[in-house]
Amino acid sequence: MGLTRGVLLAAAATLTPALLLTAPAFASEAAPSSVAVTAADTDAPGTPVDEMSEEELRIAIFRILADPDSGEGVEREASEALDGTVEDMREFLRTGYRLAQFEDDRVAIFRILADPDSGRGVEREATEALEAGTPEAARAFLETGYRLAQAEDDRVAVFRILADPGISDALRAAAQEVIDGTPEELRHFLEVGRYEVDK
Repeated sequence: MGLTRGVLLAAAATLTPALLLTAPAFASEAAPSSVAVTAADTDAPGTPVDEMSEEELRIAIFRILADPDSGEGVEREASEALDGTVEDMREFLRTGYRLAQFEDDRVAIFRILADPDSGRGVEREATEALEAGTPEAARAFLETGYRLAQAEDDRVAVFRILADPGISDALRAAAQEVIDGTPEELRHFLEVGRYEVDK
């Protein structure tokens, strides 16, 4: 049974205080990047996880820990793996990292849903990502879906500005100029540009 928007929003509102205290800061314009564990992350290019030495395993995990975008779940699981056996480190790199990243990604999505400024497009796409229930869906939303959904909401906000008959000619011209712009241009206009236009 799919999650309803109301249930997700209620969960987000309930979890927000705890998540804000435990989760890494989430930038409004960019999602945390994923650190893919590949051969390039080790000192032995092309070496599968099962063939890495203990030193290579530790280096790969330390590189994940050094990423400023690694969240609390990743940090916890990586630290536990480093305190464990060689097989524990291998298991972290094989599957533990992906699952811990998924945990952190879900926290980030709940924080987005809990943001009162999140619009309908963002709420819809975030809910769909959570309902999909896969690490790939959560990551796709944070890496691309969030930006595009925010642009959809921002475009609606600019249309609302244009629908106001009382706006100045200068503000109308600026809004018309940005309406077909990039997600970044729309966001900049709403946060800064519209306030710089002569009223």
